Amino acid sequence: MITWPCLLKLDGDDELVYLDSPEQLNAECQALIWGQDDMVIDTQGHCYALQAGANSTVELSLLPQTLNVQQVTELIQKHEFSKAQRCIIKIQFLSVQQAIAALVE
Repeated sequence: MITWPCLLKLDGDDELVYLDSPEQLNAECQALIWGQDDMVIDTQGHCYALQAGANSTVELSLLPQTLNVQQVTELIQKHEFSKAQRCIIKIQFLSVQQAIAALVE
């Protein structure tokens, strides 16, 4: 079961999108062109593939891949570097949940 909030990681793009609910996921995906290698990462590090659902909604299917806190931290460091607003060396987290929550601050 997916644990919100989550991150939307688009394949080939360092920018991440913070998602606080399934409704926000659907809203973001309406405005994006997403592909089969894009994924959602929940606060437990579980990864989910995006699939078109009924009525223009997005459904998530669990992938065998799970990311640890270091892997999520690296994604966030790349995200922040792409925005060129923070020193990425100082970006460190104790948990995946803490890492995802940092994107709304």
